[in-house]
Amino acid sequence: MQISANGISLNYEVDGPDGAPWITFSNSLAADLTMWDVQAEHFKDRYRVLRYDTRGHGKSEPLQGPYTLDMLADDVLALWENLEVTKSHFVGLSLGGMTAQCLALNNPDRLHSMAVCDSRADCPEGYRTNWHQRIPEVEKNGMEPLVEPTIQRWFTDDCRSAHPDMMDKVRNMIRSTSSLGYIGCAHAILGLDYLSQLKDISLPSVFIVGAQDGGTPPEAAQDMHKEVSGSQYAEIDPAAHVSNMENPGAFNSVLDNFLSGLK
Repeated sequence: MQISANGISLNYEVDGPDGAPWITFSNSLAADLTMWDVQAEHFKDRYRVLRYDTRGHGKSEPLQGPYTLDMLADDVLALWENLEVTKSHFVGLSLGGMTAQCLALNNPDRLHSMAVCDSRADCPEGYRTNWHQRIPEVEKNGMEPLVEPTIQRWFTDDCRSAHPDMMDKVRNMIRSTSSLGYIGCAHAILGLDYLSQLKDISLPSVFIVGAQDGGTPPEAAQDMHKEVSGSQYAEIDPAAHVSNMENPGAFNSVLDNFLSGLK
């Protein structure tokens, strides 16, 4: 479904019963809301599940960038306003996890909890270099050159071999991402600088990471976990960067245990 929010058209899907607690899922860079299909099916009997395409991704409108993390968080707030969501659990992976941190720092009254998955809170020099390489590549040649390298980062060798149909689905998801959206969001990541502020978060929080995630490694998740008092930490093994798709059973179990502990 499409809705006008924060000056753009955002695509979203809602599942689950009216009156149930809201849980919002936010996608990674170069993905869309379908990356959460298994989670939506798993949680829809107990929660009002909201998935949306980050601006410039999936069927959400791409605008000329650069974007900021504040802008991406404002998109969520505007979407919630339109859907009359006063408060929600928030689950974000990679870029979505950065959006979660922005919301938790600036709008904690709108969150029941946050789950930051396969993400990080800072942008050190080596990490910045990746984006300074990818942005001009996409500006010049579009998304196609990124498809196979992204697949290799997102999933372990065993997963890629065992699930060719899922890999083809993900290839199409990456390939169909708007270049404008990718570049705009990449600039938002370059502005990432939350690590020193995380100690101010008092929301129930869990940091989830694939044990084989090389892009946002377990060490980055552990650094965030140490800063947020009372937070939980879990590694999904086996899983690389997109842990919710590679090992959904383990991922859903961790999220189930975290959410059930809040009741």
